[in-house]
Amino acid sequence: MPDDNIKRIPINALRQEEGAHELATSKDMEPYIDFAKAVMTNADTTAELDAIRQLPLERRYVWRVASALKWAFADFDDLSVDADRMTLTEEDAKRLVDLLRHRPMQFCMFLKALLGAEAMEGLMTNAVRVVKETK
Repeated sequence: MPDDNIKRIPINALRQEEGAHELATSKDMEPYIDFAKAVMTNADTTAELDAIRQLPLERRYVWRVASALKWAFADFDDLSVDADRMTLTEEDAKRLVDLLRHRPMQFCMFLKALLGAEAMEGLMTNAVRVVKETK
């Protein structure tokens, strides 16, 4: 990709979602930040990966993402979603879409990093197929 197609954003124009700073600076993220620093400086990452390897699953980054999804969808009910959709104001619907806009891509990136591109594509393709066949 040529440099002229890259949108440059000043660092002071970057913004975080609410709560992102607290999560990124939590004690459980320290081994991951150390790993990222080692990767960015082309240093040996053995010690950082060993520290992550020692973490119990429940303290790992992937667990945080997976468990958030579990709680988000534990009582999923598409009828309630339909009711909300039918009663949302135009402004609230826009806010909701803005909140969700990047989530499918982020979830695909998560699955690709965890399982690989082919497995991610298979899971997502199957999910779309199943949902299209329902109702």
